[in-house]
Amino acid sequence: MIVVCGEALIDVIRNGDGTQRATPGGGPFNTARALARLGVPTAFLGHLSDDDFGRELAQLLVSDGASLELATIGHEKTTIAVAEVDSEGLAEYQFLVEGTSAPHLTPDMVPARLSPDVTALHLGTLGMVLEPMASTLTDFVHREHDGRVVMLDPNIRLGLIPDDEYRARLQAVIAQSTIVKGSEADLAWLYPNERYQSAAEQLLHAGARLVVVTLGARGAFGAHRDLGINVDATPVELVDTIGAGDAFGAALLAWLNTHDALKADLHLEQADL
Repeated sequence: MIVVCGEALIDVIRNGDGTQRATPGGGPFNTARALARLGVPTAFLGHLSDDDFGRELAQLLVSDGASLELATIGHEKTTIAVAEVDSEGLAEYQFLVEGTSAPHLTPDMVPARLSPDVTALHLGTLGMVLEPMASTLTDFVHREHDGRVVMLDPNIRLGLIPDDEYRARLQAVIAQSTIVKGSEADLAWLYPNERYQSAAEQLLHAGARLVVVTLGARGAFGAHRDLGINVDATPVELVDTIGAGDAFGAALLAWLNTHDALKADLHLEQADL
């Protein structure tokens, strides 16, 4: 089983033409749904609201096959993300988080012991930013990373990064992560003035065993041990980029799971990359 940790929220998407819509979202929420749809046993570990939005989020996770046995539910309102989408389909985010559900994941809500069938943890996005969730999940990874795969998707939201504490927390989790999957923009923030290839190499030196960088229409780059490879993307018409990285990360985890490669001492051949 893969345990996906972090937030489930509602995206209010504002388009360039003035229209807007509300849709379920959150990086970990999207990842958990995608993994479950791909047939991977998946549990969502996060804090949900008991309001109408929260019930919708829970129902969607369950209907896609994700377990809520590790989730908690409270009376806080559901967290809201406002995404401003430009003419190229790219989104910038603002968040309504004060007193809402997602950040309110506290240490007592995390299981004292995980089942032996949990092979991997996935976390990132707001789970590394919003307190007390961020400290809770950082401690959880510290406790559980030995003997399990940890996949980190930073999914950096510049509008929410409070101070240098976030960078330090991220680096601490990177050191305990087996896999780091990030966008080219994520790596540029982590390692300014470095090309993504050199940034990926630095992540390997920091402790990761596999680094995968998404490059939009240019495809993706994978780095593992002394191997590095670029893979071209299939040309498509761009409609909406929201959740694309989450789906990519879920597909990567699903492939590794199917090929029995989700091991803390992850080892791949060049053909696998």
